[in-house]
Amino acid sequence: MISVAEALAHVTSSLRPLAAEQVALSDALGRVLAEDVASRLTQPPVDVSAMDGYAVRAADVAGVPVTLKVIGESPAGGAFDGVLGAGQAVRTFTGAMVADGADAIVIQEVTDAEGDTVIVKESTAPGTYIRRAGQDFRAGQVLLAAGKVLTARDVGLAAAMNVPWLKVRRRPRIAILATGDEVVMPGEPLARNQIISSNSVALDAYVRALGGVPIILGIARDDEESLHAMLAGAEGADMLVTIGGASVGDHDLVRKVLGDEGLDLTFYKVAMRPGKPLIFGRLGNVPVLGMPGNPVSAGVSSIIFLGPAMEVMLGLRRPGEDAAEPAPTALLGRHLEANDQRQDYLRAKLGRDDKGSLVATPFDKQDSAMMARLAAADCLVVRPPNAPPAEAGERVEIVPLATGLLSI
Repeated sequence: MISVAEALAHVTSSLRPLAAEQVALSDALGRVLAEDVASRLTQPPVDVSAMDGYAVRAADVAGVPVTLKVIGESPAGGAFDGVLGAGQAVRTFTGAMVADGADAIVIQEVTDAEGDTVIVKESTAPGTYIRRAGQDFRAGQVLLAAGKVLTARDVGLAAAMNVPWLKVRRRPRIAILATGDEVVMPGEPLARNQIISSNSVALDAYVRALGGVPIILGIARDDEESLHAMLAGAEGADMLVTIGGASVGDHDLVRKVLGDEGLDLTFYKVAMRPGKPLIFGRLGNVPVLGMPGNPVSAGVSSIIFLGPAMEVMLGLRRPGEDAAEPAPTALLGRHLEANDQRQDYLRAKLGRDDKGSLVATPFDKQDSAMMARLAAADCLVVRPPNAPPAEAGERVEIVPLATGLLSI
């Protein structure tokens, strides 16, 4: 067996970011930018008013009340073509260009209009209620950096920058192949000796949440012919993920059949719990991640290995590097016994103590067949190999389960 760190380094170092593709802004939400984006214009392009009111010279309204002559109007989308002189004002609306010669806006609430004059009742300082040209950003300024996962706010900013198209990383295509005579899809007739194939459904959702495109190949039967036939569907995928059949039982055929197909095996078995029987290698040009059939083991393996693999393909992580951020931590919520030689990932709930500190409390029972516990967990508490007993209040490393493009 190899360590989790070694296994993860093998997986991520074997992958590279996918090519970029161009998408319309309407399709950019949640995508990963492949190149920096610079503004194509200055915003605002000229000095504009932030309020409805009158463009004035601040010196003319230093002493109030004062009566000014209204010499024109500047509506939003229009402009006053003249130049403001002493004792004059221009009726101005929000977003409209500030007249030449003016250096302040007096809001309409402190004025009284009388024909072609306006009485200003409060003085104002130079620059008041004026949005200067370039106050938001300027043409050529890079506002969105490569590697950013685009939010709705980012899409709106790109639109304001007059950028209609964006270069983003292509979505990783992840082929998913479940195995086993005992598994059926949800909703199908269920015999006494069969179970629901929740793994393939969960992996489908997880791949989507991480910004990928799942390719469901179906369920291969426990015979070599079926596996050989269904593996052909992975051609052209960016990664093949198999579920089940990776252990040492008589019917666990995945490793043998992959070997017959020419799998270049990198590792088999990882010192972790849950998820020990994990395969990684390459079948021609397609990386292969063979996951355990146990639902919780497959789920944890997806979080620890598939997530980082897809981050590399999306350009969110460099090949072979550790996560960019230090591992998050929390205070332990209860006593834990000493650990053995495998790295443990304990399903846990998150809360706050009376000082507001984050507390992770592992469930008392960690049976890897308990899928409901994984769904109810907020994080995984990481227990290193051979860790000594830990007491409540000690600081421990955690893996939050609200990561990726969407909540896991």
